[in-house]
Order: sequence, then C-alpha cells, then structure tokens
Amino acid sequence: MRRYLGGAAGIVGLLVTWQVLGVAVFGDTGAVPPPTAIVSQMRDDGWDFYATNLSTTATEAAWGWLWGNALAVAFAGLFVVLPFAEKALMRLAIASYCLPVIAIGPILHVVFGADTARVVLAALSVYFTTLVAMLLGLRSADRTSLDVVHAYGGGGWGKLRKVRLWACLPSLFAGLRIAAPAAVLGAIIGEYLGGEKGLGIAMIAAQTSLVVPRTWAIALVATAAAALAYAATALVERLLTPWAPRVVR
Repeated sequence: MRRYLGGAAGIVGLLVTWQVLGVAVFGDTGAVPPPTAIVSQMRDDGWDFYATNLSTTATEAAWGWLWGNALAVAFAGLFVVLPFAEKALMRLAIASYCLPVIAIGPILHVVFGADTARVVLAALSVYFTTLVAMLLGLRSADRTSLDVVHAYGGGGWGKLRKVRLWACLPSLFAGLRIAAPAAVLGAIIGEYLGGEKGLGIAMIAAQTSLVVPRTWAIALVATAAAALAYAATALVERLLTPWAPRVVR
C-alpha cells in the first residue's frame, strides 16, 4: 500500500507542476497546455474520436507485435539448435535493427502497401529486442538438466523442448514487456506515412490545424495504450512464471 500511495503522490505532484507551468510559464505561447485544457479538449472531441483512432493503431500494433515476436522466438530457437545459422542470420537481424524505421518506412509503403507497411514497421520495432532476450534465456538453461537430457539420448531439439524453453520464459517476458510499447510506437510512425485513421494520422491533422491541446491529448492516449500493453504483458508473465524471482521494493 505504501508503494502505491507513493506512486499516486508522484502522479499528483507531476500534474500539479504541469498545471502551474502550463498556466504561468507557457500560458502566452500555448506550446504546453495545462492538463485542464487537455481534458477540456478531449471532452469537446468526444470519446468516439479517440476510440476510433486508437482501435486502428491498436490493431496494427497487435499484429506487428504478434508477427515480430513470433519470428524472434522461432529464430532464437533455430540459432540455439543450429549455431551455424546464427552466424549468417544474426547479422541480418542486427542490420534490420540498425536501420532507422522512419527511413525504411516509405520503401515498405511502396512494397507492401499502406496497411501492411504499418504492421511491418511495428514488427520491426519489436523483433530484435525479443530475439536477444530469447537467446539470453535459452542459453541460461541449467547445465545439469541439459546433461541429463543428453545422457538419455536427447539432441538439440530435445534439450530445447524439455529444458531451454522453460528456462527462457522469464527472460522472454522481459523482452515482450519492452516490445509492447515499441509496437505501438512503430504503428504510429507507420501512420505518419499516410492513411485514413489512427493516432498518428489524428496527430498530424491536429498539428496541421495548430490545435495544440488535441495534439497533447492524442499523445497521452498513445502513452496510456503503450502503458496498458506493458502492464498486460507483465500480468501474463506473473501468471505464467510464478517461480521467477521478483524485485520487491
């Protein structure tokens, strides 16, 4: 309870400071509107405006998260069982991670089309993080358990199925937690390339119309969606890996 009260006090303090700065410091320019102005703008826009755009972005992010993480898990397992494959394919994974998402976005838009390109960008945003976390978890499996499987005639695939997959779950979920907000960001960046609906599209329209409170409101909705995705992943992790060590403060 003390931890939750401390977090609530921090949020209240942040909102109060934001309100004071928005009125006293940025009141003339309006570049940083106070929270009350943002809430007022959200009330004027109506829930349907944000729900419709959020639904589109969330769908794109969810598909990107699913495909990106599925490929990462598959390739991580392949790299552990077939080490020679890692030497060739890991370099491609690093190269895809180093490419600026905003730079390859137009190319993906031309190759795949607008809708698919946004999903691909979301997938690229999560792929490498999950791949590294999965590899770390697979390679941290208990050596004694691996030796037991080997003694009973188990090969690389048997060790992967019976020992490594279970051992890697805490590390995998750590990567998935990071991947959840990254997928939302990737989908929003993809929407900057064009489209009809989505938080990115709505933000561009608000910026073009110089409606600053709406721009901040959309940013807060996107932040809330990313935080909710992170929290949902953490909840699933807690349910599926109750044996994993937790840091308690």
